[in-house]
Amino acid sequence: MIHQFSSENIQEIGIVLGTEPKKTGNVYRLELKDDAGTRKLALEIHVGLEVGGELINMVSVYAANTFIQLHNCTGFVASDLLNQVTFFGKQQELVSGLIIEKEAGCSLYSNVNEHLLSGDFTQLPPEVMMSSVALSLTESIDFEGFSFDEE
Repeated sequence: MIHQFSSENIQEIGIVLGTEPKKTGNVYRLELKDDAGTRKLALEIHVGLEVGGELINMVSVYAANTFIQLHNCTGFVASDLLNQVTFFGKQQELVSGLIIEKEAGCSLYSNVNEHLLSGDFTQLPPEVMMSSVALSLTESIDFEGFSFDEE
């Protein structure tokens, strides 16, 4: 079953990223730029997109010379403290995360084995440590029973 983004979820994302979401159909668009005006990106959240007879959530990022998509987005974590939103998806034991920063930064970590998210980060090679630390906040989330609704 697909988890639905609520309008409250989208507003929460907009507040953390400091921008007002614009809705067209089932797509929410958020436009970001840094304080200096040198970086810009557009974030689109596609809710309930039909692909091959299945409904998925998809997050797209448009930036200078860059286009990124996260298919099968199953959740997000919005952090006021970090000024960023992490969208994530999981397939079997692989986790992917798309991190959007308020200052128009963007990072993608794809197909990270979930066992790397709960181990001792200091024992990992530096190239792997960064993705594990960035996605470790998803470790406490029950992907099977995940809901965007607050309990």
